[in-house]
Amino acid sequence: MEKNSPLFFIALGIFGIINTELGVVGILPMIMEKYNVTAALAGMLVSSFALIIALFGPWMTLLMSRLNRKTVLIGILLLFAVSNVISAFAPSFYVLMVFRMIPAFFHPVYFSIAFVLAAALSVKEEVANASAKVFLGVSMGMVLGIPLTSYIANQFSLSTSFLFSAIVNGIACVGIGVMVPFIPGKEKISFGRQLKILYKPALWLNIAVTCFILAAMFSVYSYFAEYLGQRFDMSGKLISVMLVIFGVCGVAGNWYAGRLLSYRMLRTVLLYPVALGICYLLLFYIKTSLLLLCGIIIVWGAIHTSGLIVSQIWLTSEAPEAPEFANSLFVSFSNLGVTIGTAIGGWFISRLGITEVVWSGLLFAILSFLCIVVKTIYFDLNIKSSEKAMVTEED
Repeated sequence: MEKNSPLFFIALGIFGIINTELGVVGILPMIMEKYNVTAALAGMLVSSFALIIALFGPWMTLLMSRLNRKTVLIGILLLFAVSNVISAFAPSFYVLMVFRMIPAFFHPVYFSIAFVLAAALSVKEEVANASAKVFLGVSMGMVLGIPLTSYIANQFSLSTSFLFSAIVNGIACVGIGVMVPFIPGKEKISFGRQLKILYKPALWLNIAVTCFILAAMFSVYSYFAEYLGQRFDMSGKLISVMLVIFGVCGVAGNWYAGRLLSYRMLRTVLLYPVALGICYLLLFYIKTSLLLLCGIIIVWGAIHTSGLIVSQIWLTSEAPEAPEFANSLFVSFSNLGVTIGTAIGGWFISRLGITEVVWSGLLFAILSFLCIVVKTIYFDLNIKSSEKAMVTEED
């Protein structure tokens, strides 16, 4: 237990940070009511956070790479805790937005250091297992942080939901301060070789897939609470239950997708946007059956969260020679996808109504599928054909 305690607090910090980023998804209706803003404007609390990560992620990580890792983690978690406390009592919507945007600059830095420390704190044989434990914080934050925040807001108050995130970040901050040893950053970091992967056209298609998959996911999911509230006239408490169901199924779906990717990566990646698109069509055409809606949400939750590991594996598989930089690209472009998806989803809502937001998700699902097909046909299959021809000539 003592051996794994540092990893627990590092993962808890990731959970707190993810919850700060995405927890507002489940409480957007309450934010709209409190500050008297539209769904599209409230959605900017998600999209602006993600846009900052997308634009500044790799460069902020590089800028802080020479600082002591433990000190950086503590400082970032303290910043997130303070930001959440101020958000809990923000007098206006724009004050709330500012104090969500400031910590967003340091979000990817924490992630980068967290996975480096997971390896540094483990023996060589346990590195993969340690990374998996830290990644659990990502999965739990993605799928359970949102319903937890929604539940707390509906049971107590909107301010309490922000204070919950502050408490989580504070506990992780203290835990890391006590349990994690001081491990200095590297004296010199060169990105020359890693930057060369940007010259690979196939990588950019994989990046496009990541961006479109995340856009397909969040153009609809960012307005989950608003959709169920308006379309099906659900109460806040029932929406919280639906979010919990969605989240629990998401954990299972993410785990199962990881197993599928280990055996049949291309087939799994190809099927993902198709499965997500089918969920959106079912969600659109369902009318009044609560039981059928619950079934759709169960399947949607499992498929939705699978997009995280599907897009991450697909992108990094194209650059095994530079896995760290490839992962930083995943963080940036996945958040760019969240930004684009949330913004376009808000546009669909403002122009066409909440019911039509599913078409935004379907549009991005189709775009991601087309990019996967193009990349597979023009790069993967051509490479295999060339290798086979070379073998034939040698024989």
